[in-house]
Amino acid sequence: MMKFSNVVLVGIIISIHSACGLLPDQKEDTHNWSANKFYTEAKEKLSSGNYAAAIKLFEGLEARYPYGRYAQQAQLETAYAHYKDQEQASAIAAADRFIKLQPNHPNVDYAYYIKGLANYHDNWGIMGFLMRGYLKQDMSERDSKASRESFENFKELVTRFPNSKYAPDSRQRMAHLLNVIAMNEVHVARYYMKRHAYVAAANRAQYAVKEYPLTPAAEEALYILARAYNELGMHDLSDDAERVLKRNFPDSEFLSDIYESENPSWWKFW
Repeated sequence: MMKFSNVVLVGIIISIHSACGLLPDQKEDTHNWSANKFYTEAKEKLSSGNYAAAIKLFEGLEARYPYGRYAQQAQLETAYAHYKDQEQASAIAAADRFIKLQPNHPNVDYAYYIKGLANYHDNWGIMGFLMRGYLKQDMSERDSKASRESFENFKELVTRFPNSKYAPDSRQRMAHLLNVIAMNEVHVARYYMKRHAYVAAANRAQYAVKEYPLTPAAEEALYILARAYNELGMHDLSDDAERVLKRNFPDSEFLSDIYESENPSWWKFW
């Protein structure tokens, strides 16, 4: 009797949940849905943050109605939904697919923008959140591959669509990404300096100065360059780097440290 009561109770709970639409594996009957119905329902899921459900509906729309404006818009919305769901690779793939299938679509600039955003926020999921949030790691301290790809995505957008409404934001992100990429070179140069690999450090710092002279990262790159050349006994080159640092960053905190003795306190900056 007890077992029977438990079974009845479970059945009642399942029935209530089914009626309320709360079962995770519940499937709606979409057999008679129009393209507009698919799109409206998918947009509602997207707006409510149920990205996985939205993606399934957008994909269902395209499968059922592969031609027309709803299918085209569903392809674009799928890329956005993947991006919002932190599925960066899927977002990029969906955006690329849209660009390939709809190269002349009036909203194709948005596909390029989504690609840039996906690479921009490529953050290792929860591990990336922990690294940045709790350990205060910034974008420049990780592999610059995603940053470089993001920069190229935004660059392609502003080059192909200079009047796009996404162009101003893309340009701002490009300026930030340029310094991120430059700072990545500086981080590598620091690594070599700490290990007394002065030739490698000088090469990395020199590259950062040459390729990204107008970024804030150039200040520390010049400092590292001066220190590395000094350690190598190349004092003329060290003095040249110091002069450039002084001319471009007259108030740099690195300047006073250059004058210190053989046991400098420059490690304090890192």
